[in-house]
Amino acid sequence: MFDIALNLTSSQFDKDRTEVVERAQQSGINGMLLLASDMQESQAVSELALQWPNLCYATAGVHPHDAKSVSVEQLVELKSLLAQSQVVAVGECGLDFNRDFSPRPQQEAIFEAQLALAAELHMPVVMHERDAHQRFIDILAPWRDKLPGAVLHCFTSDKAALKACLDLDIYIGITGWVCDERRGQDLQQRVTEIPDNRLLLETDAPYLLPRDLKPKPKSRRNEPCYLGHIYQRVADLRQQDVFELQQQVQQNAKQLFQL
Repeated sequence: MFDIALNLTSSQFDKDRTEVVERAQQSGINGMLLLASDMQESQAVSELALQWPNLCYATAGVHPHDAKSVSVEQLVELKSLLAQSQVVAVGECGLDFNRDFSPRPQQEAIFEAQLALAAELHMPVVMHERDAHQRFIDILAPWRDKLPGAVLHCFTSDKAALKACLDLDIYIGITGWVCDERRGQDLQQRVTEIPDNRLLLETDAPYLLPRDLKPKPKSRRNEPCYLGHIYQRVADLRQQDVFELQQQVQQNAKQLFQL
């Protein structure tokens, strides 16, 4: 299994980061993508990935929440990180008009600049979008055929948004949100509409602990070792054999990240 979104630099992992990775491996995970959200974290995840070669990979990029902290010109500093073999994608980049931690024009400029950087370096992108669907599509669409691949991670949007993303041949990342019996009902339907070759699964740990884990963990912290539970839930919803689903999603991840 491959976890395509893990925030391993989170302070929630400071006391037992190595043990978290060990538990992930013991649960059957053989690949994890460590997400970066700003320039400093991009350096940190690239170094962290080196501790577990052929298991951990990294992104380098700026999250829309942090777009206000960087200029378009400064993004060129990411090139040295993106040249490293363990760094396999640009991101996490995109738009977030829900919280608006950064001004929307700055979010848009930083998102498009990272798409340009990915196109120049022929690298895939890991993207974030919340309450900004149309602007997200408008900015991404002209760049899509210049990118080797793209994934919208932590997808929770509606049927129309899913279709727009699939029309652009984007991979869709599904988290433990699909395990939420209350808020995840719409996503449970959407997950059945994703083609086999466009589906990716993730924990987004330490966030989004699956609500239906049994027995319930003492901590609300999510871990990559719970990815298998998400696989089983998605397999049940899609009426697929979980082993076949694991094989397909693993293949998708390797293709997207050119592993």
